Amino acid sequence: MRARTIAALIRHGEYQQQADTPSAHQPYALTAQAKADVHDEVDSFSALLDKHALEIAHRVDSSNMLRAWQTAMIYVEKLYQHEMPSKLIDSYDALAERGLGAVANMTIQQIEKVIVEDPRYQEPPQNWKSDSHYCLPFQGAESLMQAGERVAAHLQQQMHKLRAEASVDTVKLFIGHGAAFRHAAFHLGILEFEQLAQFSMFHARPVLIEYLDDGSWRHIGGDWKIRNAVNGLD
Repeated sequence: MRARTIAALIRHGEYQQQADTPSAHQPYALTAQAKADVHDEVDSFSALLDKHALEIAHRVDSSNMLRAWQTAMIYVEKLYQHEMPSKLIDSYDALAERGLGAVANMTIQQIEKVIVEDPRYQEPPQNWKSDSHYCLPFQGAESLMQAGERVAAHLQQQMHKLRAEASVDTVKLFIGHGAAFRHAAFHLGILEFEQLAQFSMFHARPVLIEYLDDGSWRHIGGDWKIRNAVNGLD
């Protein structure tokens, strides 16, 4: 029987996000409580690996954001027990959350003011922050769907490579961001479009998706978080 290959999608731990700022490209660290919470999640995940006799891939993929890298570091330190854990982490722009381009890290009010004052642009829809298809009209901006497509392509490429190499049931860790992972799950056929607004992800808790022989995917473990409100943020 061919070895199973499983991707663990792990949203970073909690961090102190700037108020009223929709960009997730913020260079802030995990909070102290978040670090403790990540340690607890790793303990639970380690027990799951042991229970199902799953090996972990040799390297971990992380977003370039500090909070994602710190989350990856805690996972690697506890699971791999390597002398230099940072050496086992590969950081990728491809795993970043949706980018807002030229207006990154401006407040919602500032962004909307810039749009209204620019005669080239139409006023954005009221729910633009959570609209999966809406892309701000600024250089470098992308929609949630475009971000998800980017992340999905990275997952597909990396897991295809792992599938060709794995001789035992193996899990590869991907540390990134909630909205981008959810929209990637849509592109991979794991979530329906209607579910994107219904679900979020728990901080630092893996959602497990299996990459199958025919190139398709299935959700095999880890719960999506039911959203209390639709805001489209990380």
